[in-house]
Amino acid sequence: MTPNADFNIVIVAQSGRLQYEAILFCASLREMSPLWQGRLFIAEPQPGPKWDGDPRIRGEETRELLLELGAEIIPFQNRHFGQKYPYGNKIEMLSALPEGEPFVFFDTDTLITGELSDVPFDFERPSASLRREGTWPKPELYGPGYAGIWKSLYDMFGLDFESSLDLSEPDEFWRRYLYFNAGFFYYKCPHAFGALFLEYAKAIRNDPPDTLVCQELDPWLDQVALPLVIHTLGGGRDTLPEGWLDGATTCHYRLLPLLFARESDHVVEVLHHICAPNRVKRVVKEYDPIKRMVYQGRGQKVRDMFDQDNLPRREQAIRNQIKRNGFWMR
Repeated sequence: MTPNADFNIVIVAQSGRLQYEAILFCASLREMSPLWQGRLFIAEPQPGPKWDGDPRIRGEETRELLLELGAEIIPFQNRHFGQKYPYGNKIEMLSALPEGEPFVFFDTDTLITGELSDVPFDFERPSASLRREGTWPKPELYGPGYAGIWKSLYDMFGLDFESSLDLSEPDEFWRRYLYFNAGFFYYKCPHAFGALFLEYAKAIRNDPPDTLVCQELDPWLDQVALPLVIHTLGGGRDTLPEGWLDGATTCHYRLLPLLFARESDHVVEVLHHICAPNRVKRVVKEYDPIKRMVYQGRGQKVRDMFDQDNLPRREQAIRNQIKRNGFWMR
């Protein structure tokens, strides 16, 4: 076993798109990372007052396939979020994981494309995905700027704001401030991380500072709280070398049309490879975007619309071009 091969991996899955993405995630993990020796958890929200219906994974064949792929499906209860803010699943499920064991969380819309046990995680110093755009905050013309908004949040929890800054970036440019995509994050203990994540997210939601009066927290709440958690626990933007996650070993593709439009040939090859076995095909073709994009060739038509070496700078421009051509699916 390599030194970094025994950490746990967790994703969240529920009925609908996420359960099919979970199959692709698990299949890619087993195919592309054979040396990883940890436990693979699928955290599943349970019915309760925070949900209008039953959020659990549907279909015995789907559950059986996930188990065949080595996953352990673990239940968790939504006590604070749920239907109104499903992104809160990634916060609340952490308490269902084994305490004191290093973990990596991934969004289900991720493919494993290389050997995860080679990734030089420092589980003492957490981090998260830097594959993001400046989606939050959106400073108002006559309101506080980036610095004023972020500093108010650090002050709210008694944190040192100055040490979080990237001083190589100019003042009032969004990259200067600690900000992550929550597509992956990791730490040495899910309970410690989750308790802090929940505390910060609830406080920001329930009693935000005045500087946030014009700022949207839905769907950004988890990504507002996440940098504060990572900073508190001694992590940051530079604790994981570049080129591993969101690089050689994983791809957070978001939606299948975006995968075909902008990701590497290797990612597309991994997707087709893991979808080829009949056992997988029989289940995932129930989900229309996978059926059309992968098995019926629509994905290649999307790919042919773009030069992957010269893509539009903003994701929205890619989405718009796909939609104009009638190929958008989610």
